[in-house]
Amino acid sequence: MSDLKRQNIQVSVETTYIASSSEPKAARYVFAYSITIKNTGNIEAQLLNRHWVITDANGKIQEVRGEGVVGEKPHIQPGESFQYTSGTVIETPVGSMQGSYHMLDSSGEKFTAPVPLFSLSIPRTLH
Repeated sequence: MSDLKRQNIQVSVETTYIASSSEPKAARYVFAYSITIKNTGNIEAQLLNRHWVITDANGKIQEVRGEGVVGEKPHIQPGESFQYTSGTVIETPVGSMQGSYHMLDSSGEKFTAPVPLFSLSIPRTLH
């Protein structure tokens, strides 16, 4: 597994609290996250699987593993990006997510692209 290839996949995240779907009295906080996966390398990469670790403020951890993202296994050409939006539900107004994408390059080599830790928080909760 090449460290260089790992660095050629850049992941950025934007999160949104979905108040209309949340029920704070029932400890249900819904968040959407929009992910942009950019291939800054010079070889095509396909996203095969995802792994998420979702943690709420009580320390409750959910792990999610699955094929692709939003029903797709995108091929990302050099210089191109793939964007998608998904969501998660946690029991507290603040939490975090981190994870990784398991990728396959066009030469047949598998590698992992990490998704750095990002926050989930209702507006005006974190500074």
